[in-house]
Amino acid sequence: MKTFVILISAILLLNLSSCATHVTPRAATKVTVIKKAPRQYKIVTLNGKRYYFWNGKHYQKTRRGYVLVRV
Repeated sequence: MKTFVILISAILLLNLSSCATHVTPRAATKVTVIKKAPRQYKIVTLNGKRYYFWNGKHYQKTRRGYVLVRV
């Protein structure tokens, strides 16, 4: 009976001790940075954030330029 309890506890410890999961890294997304906005842009404020709108798309200003965002 003692060996049975040791065997069961060993099996439980082996099954429950591993918490590792397999994580696959996401592929890097391509980001297009536009250095200079055209003259016909409009400033739009949505939810307290400023977006620049031209050609039917919203852009956000960053240090490097303007980046296309989904609103």
